[in-house]
Amino acid sequence: MSKFTRRDVFKLGAGAAIVGAAAGRIAPARAEVKFTPEKGAKLRVLRWKQFVQGDIESFMASTKKFTQATGVEVRVDTESWEDVRPKAAVAANIGAGPDIIIGTNDDPHKFPEKLLDLTELADYLGQKYGGWYDVCRTYGTRNKRWIALPQGINGSCINYRISHVKAAGFEKPPQDLAGFLKLCQGLKKNNTPAGFALGHATGDANNWTHWCLWAHGGKVVDEHDKVVLDSPETVAALEYVRQLYPNFIDGTLTWLDPSNNKAFLAGDCSLTGNGISIYYVAKNSSDPKLQEIAKDMDHTHYPVGPFGKPSEQNLILQAFVMKYTKYPNAAREYLRFMWEKEQYDPWMIASLGYVSQPLRYYEKNPVWTSDPKAKPFGEVSKLVLQNGYAGHLGYASAAVMGDFIVVDMFAEAASGAQSPKDAAKRASDRAKRHYEV
Repeated sequence: MSKFTRRDVFKLGAGAAIVGAAAGRIAPARAEVKFTPEKGAKLRVLRWKQFVQGDIESFMASTKKFTQATGVEVRVDTESWEDVRPKAAVAANIGAGPDIIIGTNDDPHKFPEKLLDLTELADYLGQKYGGWYDVCRTYGTRNKRWIALPQGINGSCINYRISHVKAAGFEKPPQDLAGFLKLCQGLKKNNTPAGFALGHATGDANNWTHWCLWAHGGKVVDEHDKVVLDSPETVAALEYVRQLYPNFIDGTLTWLDPSNNKAFLAGDCSLTGNGISIYYVAKNSSDPKLQEIAKDMDHTHYPVGPFGKPSEQNLILQAFVMKYTKYPNAAREYLRFMWEKEQYDPWMIASLGYVSQPLRYYEKNPVWTSDPKAKPFGEVSKLVLQNGYAGHLGYASAAVMGDFIVVDMFAEAASGAQSPKDAAKRASDRAKRHYEV
């Protein structure tokens, strides 16, 4: 069990000395970068709504520290992942709204010309904290300019009940596709089914369907952004899910991001793809039933298929500043403050690693070793493939993700609404509307 409690996070204080010592030395930067806020600056921040309470408590505590240190008032509003995206698009189009938006994936690439340049800030943080992971650099930059600052990765791993997996004949979920299917069949037979979202769940549904597509060697586009979704590899992935789906708990076709959390915590679902939020809630609950679930659950990575290596899709959380802001320096300074170790380290601990680090220095955060069940989430930053793999990020990749084209394809094939071949063809045609313009 973790040695850190939520209360411990706030005991760390501004210096975060305990965390800093445990994490090791920070590479010296050429010069400390700070931005002087404009006189009378006020900021409005729109961010994703928390799934774990420690996240928002620590985030708001650090925001309060920023206001105390700078005098800049900061208003923080929260919305679901699904709602942040359209609100960000509206703000970009009309030129008014939040100063800073913390959204998802490659949404900033839909309107890069509307965003403030964050290159100086990103370069400073990268140099000071061991460098950005490749996937984070890919998501944060466009034409070598930083248009967004990756906040981290909402890692998705296999969440499972240990006793139920053992009752199905396995010590832990197999790391091959055939074995994983056999496990899910065994869980269903024992009335302890698996369940994966097939509704328009920004995180959960996109994460596992893209994993399955990539694991079989399929992809939406090739290296030249040519749509190649209608392929034998895609059909193989859909055939696999047609076998997997009958073993799911009922209702997954309409599941949104909170749905599998609720089913797992209710004891109705024994295996799913999710962040660490299920475990966090169960572990920190005063309910003996949930505490028992926490003791009886663990996490592991998704299986590897014919692709030959991990092929994980995870939700990238990105902060971007709208160019219309009246207070660009205040916005940059707020982001710098929140990404520094004094705030970022305690935030990771408070949320039990719900967001995995975008900068390599934070690999050494004690959250990854204080509780062994958190360890797989600390590794996802090295395993993630970018949205639109193997092509480039941009309007098309963001639009395909936003339209849930891959998710719908899997839902149609899994439910029998379309044959795998027809589902692949329909999804390919939908993707071409975005890529071939």
